[in-house]
Amino acid sequence: METKGKMNERTKDWIQYMTAIILVLSGIVLAFFSFFLYEDVKDGVLWYLAQALCFAGAVFGLQIYIRSKVGEAASDIFQRLQSERIKEKEVSHDA
Repeated sequence: METKGKMNERTKDWIQYMTAIILVLSGIVLAFFSFFLYEDVKDGVLWYLAQALCFAGAVFGLQIYIRSKVGEAASDIFQRLQSERIKEKEVSHDA
């Protein structure tokens, strides 16, 4: 059951991805406009593009890192639970 006012994980991820994509695309558009209008890419435009690329890299890279670490932790927990169950079965058969 969903409650109002709470954001689920998909919505949060979607907002992060769309924000990163929009920032990168806006930086590329600004660089092209700057080059074609002034025949030079201004420092501010390059700074904006660099910041947009850093943000996008952080969003995409961090999500991948977190998901891989959560997956590793979940598989480790599952393996430990399986080994504990096997040990319990061996102890109960020996008794």
